[in-house]
Amino acid sequence: MRLPPIRLRVAGPYLADTVVALMVLAVLYAPFVLPRVNQPGPFSYWAWIFTAGTALPLIWRRRFPLACLLVIFVALFCYNQVRHAANEPIAWGMLVAAYSIAWGDRRVREVAVLLAVGTVAIAFSQSMTTSVIGVLTASGAYVLGLLARHREIRLQALAHRAGEMERERELDLARAATAERARIARDMHDILAHAVSIMVVQAEAGPVVVRANPDRAEQAFDAIAEAGRDAMVQLRRMLGMLKEERDTASRAPQPTVAGLPALVEQVDGTPGLKVGLRASGEVRPLPADAEVAAYRIVQEALTNTVKHAGASRVTVSLDWSDTGLEITVVDNGAGGGKSAGTGNGLIGIRERASACGGTAAAGPVRGGYRVTATLPYARVGVPA
Repeated sequence: MRLPPIRLRVAGPYLADTVVALMVLAVLYAPFVLPRVNQPGPFSYWAWIFTAGTALPLIWRRRFPLACLLVIFVALFCYNQVRHAANEPIAWGMLVAAYSIAWGDRRVREVAVLLAVGTVAIAFSQSMTTSVIGVLTASGAYVLGLLARHREIRLQALAHRAGEMERERELDLARAATAERARIARDMHDILAHAVSIMVVQAEAGPVVVRANPDRAEQAFDAIAEAGRDAMVQLRRMLGMLKEERDTASRAPQPTVAGLPALVEQVDGTPGLKVGLRASGEVRPLPADAEVAAYRIVQEALTNTVKHAGASRVTVSLDWSDTGLEITVVDNGAGGGKSAGTGNGLIGIRERASACGGTAAAGPVRGGYRVTATLPYARVGVPA
């Protein structure tokens, strides 16, 4: 198993830079502590001081990179003028300072100073070869720092983009959850409102029908039982979908346009209400969501008629046009009033039609109330 990389964290930039400065100083002091045969000695105290001057300024290399470079250059220049100094290159601090300049915000000015420092070093150097090598090495350190800076910027941009994508994903999930809750609420409203409305109307008419027509009373009780059973089946199906059961065969199928005749027949059993179904045009397949929407729209329209309209006749029309299914539910009732409810059903009708790329409208007409909806065979921009 591959282990993740381990990253060490420090308390702050100054602590990290202090460690870097002390490491560079230890490397530079090594020839002083462990002199070789060809090394002069004893070493001058100035050599020790100027050597420290090429390393210790690195403590402030992040905050003052240009000043750090200049101090190191001066210390390096002075070191080269001291006798009895170690014959070892001590430009390590200069390399680190040049690398740090590449991370600064004013790189144009600092690069100009870096070039000027290199020119002065070559002009006053006792060894042209050593000076040229030093300038090239410092330039290479600057280029490495520049590459590291660009890489860090790119990584930060990628991390920022990843964070934005994660936030967008969370927002999408939240919106999807909200839409799903709204869909469930609409389904619950459609199922329960339809079934309860039929049962209430049948139960209220029961005593009258029992006295006037005992045979018709039996039909009323059958309608109440059928509405209750249908509501229970649909609620079980919804709960099964919410629990994400794997055995899909045990779930009742989603209602479709094919179930509208049975729905009309069920509502037609309501005392004092005649429901008719009319279809025209060539039947064509609808998308799955439009099939469910068509059934629910008719169901909700009939529920509103039973609950609020006080109508004696309602007609459901299905017109299969060239572009989509046009649904019309017209009754001869008042179409509302003080007891018309909250209007959630009509809002649900519009939302269902809109979700399928269609439209819906409802309002009073001469002699009654009408609900219309148009569901396209395919959404705009999506091939059928």
